[in-house]
Amino acid sequence: MDLTIGYAAALEQFHPTEVVEISALAEEHGFSGVMAADHFQPWTPSQGQAAFVWNVLSALGERTRGDLGPGVTAPTFRWHPAMVAQASATLAAMYPGRHWLGLGSGEALNEHVTASYWPEAPERINRMFEAIEIIRKLFTASLAGKDAKHSGTFYKLESTRLWTMPEEAPPIYVATGGPVTARRAGKHADGLITVGAPLEKISGLFDKFTSGAREVGKDPETMPKILQLHMSWAETDEEALANALDQWPNGGMKFPKADIRSPFDFAAMAKLVRPEDFEGRMVISADPDVHRAEIQKYVDLGFDRIYLHNVGRNQREWVEVFGRDVLPKLVR
Repeated sequence: MDLTIGYAAALEQFHPTEVVEISALAEEHGFSGVMAADHFQPWTPSQGQAAFVWNVLSALGERTRGDLGPGVTAPTFRWHPAMVAQASATLAAMYPGRHWLGLGSGEALNEHVTASYWPEAPERINRMFEAIEIIRKLFTASLAGKDAKHSGTFYKLESTRLWTMPEEAPPIYVATGGPVTARRAGKHADGLITVGAPLEKISGLFDKFTSGAREVGKDPETMPKILQLHMSWAETDEEALANALDQWPNGGMKFPKADIRSPFDFAAMAKLVRPEDFEGRMVISADPDVHRAEIQKYVDLGFDRIYLHNVGRNQREWVEVFGRDVLPKLVR
């Protein structure tokens, strides 16, 4: 597979009209495609936004030509899987061949808003894979002009179908940083999404994903491996660090975040984050070549698509600098 470098649009940080404008600019400067996460709330109040991802993806479809993915949404608590299937099928019908469906097991920050019980990680993961089963049933049956139904541990679906479908169902990619889920993703999904981490950890994820795919007779070499990479670039190192501390302090939090419910709780924890907490977790530098070298490590590891997120508000300057000085120098 060819390497593509896309733009990770932060709906938590920017008004949706600005997201669309910056994404179009990114494409003009060599970025290919956009991923945007499904957030009901920002991580911290200082980020200040949380637009509805499906509306924004539709607008992006009109303004850009590359791929479009919610990277990721959770079809588990706020959403019944049938609603995620309908949203995904509609986007794929509107923009054929461009949309992919990125799914995760969810975080309390977004999912607790419906006031349902928030279970521990194993149940959240099991819910996600049952949701994938329902979404696949709907895609497959609807393409065949038939109804689907489901009665499982967590969800029920009465006989129905999706009446608006693309000619081909969108691929389903699973986001994870854990080896057990990576193996299950290899068996039940079409590709893997993860975030920047030590290379040995990601290599282990790849191994589990590969073994899961082979268990069910799939060729892992044909299945995309997708990375979202956070970074902080600015014209000076000091400004890049200030941007990270203000806009992305969660990048320096060395503990699981899936159970934290409020942006204000994140803000309180952010006061404990120090510059050294980002070391080994996120590159903070004014030197584009330092960032290029970091991205190249992940390319060499085997990622097919990498979506870059500059955590500061200096998006336009970053897009121009990276389009000129970083993207052309990456080698597959």
